[in-house]
Amino acid sequence: QVQLVESGGGLVQAGGSLRLSCAASGRAFSDYAMAWFRQAPGKEREVVAVISVSGISTYYVDSVKGRFTISRDNAKNTVYLQMNSLKPEDTAVYFCAAQASLVPSVWASRYDYWGQGTQVTVSP
Repeated sequence: QVQLVESGGGLVQAGGSLRLSCAASGRAFSDYAMAWFRQAPGKEREVVAVISVSGISTYYVDSVKGRFTISRDNAKNTVYLQMNSLKPEDTAVYFCAAQASLVPSVWASRYDYWGQGTQVTVSP
């Protein structure tokens, strides 16, 4: 069992930055690939970024490439999402997720554990 707790969300103006954190507890964090997903009102949950167990391999959805950076600190059992140049269309609830795999998937159905989510709101 893995427990995930997100933090760092909030209200920011367009062009601003936020850093999300996801702290994991329970089973060995380094056994899990990690991801950030988001869900805006009336829309399906979509992948934002994923990172492998080693942290070497990452993937970003096209809409955030060059603006967001996913990273992890296995010693601190934490995964991060640095979000720069935020846009109103980034407004959503952001979730972190853990997958018992070396290589992360982009499909939400493949993830075993989820956090409760943190709200990110970007004003124009």
